[in-house]
Order: sequence, then C-alpha cells, then structure tokens
Amino acid sequence: MTSEKKPQTMKSATAAQKLGILLEAAPATFQTAEITRTELAEFTANPPAWLTTLRADGPHPRQVVAAKLGVSISGLARAGVDAPLTTVEIKELLQAPPAWLITERATQAEVRAEQIRVKDAKIEKAAKKERADRGAAQRAAHRSA
Repeated sequence: MTSEKKPQTMKSATAAQKLGILLEAAPATFQTAEITRTELAEFTANPPAWLTTLRADGPHPRQVVAAKLGVSISGLARAGVDAPLTTVEIKELLQAPPAWLITERATQAEVRAEQIRVKDAKIEKAAKKERADRGAAQRAAHRSA
C-alpha cells in the first residue's frame, strides 16, 4: 500500500505576500486558488505576464510601497497612506516629495544608522571577549608549561 504525499499548499494571500504583490490586483483564478510550493517556485522562476506587469506597475502592497519610498510601514501609516500605490504614484512622490516623506525618510535613515551602530558594538564586544578568552587561555597554558 503506497501513499502519495499531498503537496504542501498555502493560501493565495500567503503566496501573494511571498511574491510581493497585492492579492486584490491578481487575477481571480489566483485569488481563489490554493497554491503549492511547486507552483510558487514556478511563479518565481518563470512569472506569467500578469505577474510581471503587476510587479512592475502595481498597485503595490504596503511593504513594497514602503521599500520603494525608503520608509517604514509605520511611516506610511503615520502619513495616512493606507491605500496601495502604483509605480507611477510612487515615482511622483519621489520626484516631488511631500514634507511627510522627507521626515519619514530621515527617520528611517536614523533607525538604520542606529541598527548598524548597535550591530558594530556587538561585534566589537564579541571580539574583545574573544581576545580576552584567548589571552587567558594562553596565560594558563604558559603557566602549566
């Protein structure tokens, strides 16, 4: 008695998120389908025309809009931008940035700089500890020799 494994599936909303597209803008057949991991891999490797167009022109989901504008999703919310934007709308915002976009981009830059500073501090602390441990081990080896 052989049993075939049922392929792992995901909801279309999950697949849309993994593909970086807005589910509501996808074709109805995609919106209502259960997507297998194999199908998701195929969409990634060989995107159909509708997916290529959607990725290029939008409308884009919040995380894509935030990334293209260089702000956080929270920054979009603070600015009241809760509707999906198209690529054209994003380019218009970047060409003539409103005050909220300038502020949020500066905030995002500060957050990134702080993240880098904290990461560098952790690396330096780990390196100091490693040097201290190595020195202690060498001293102990020298004493026992």
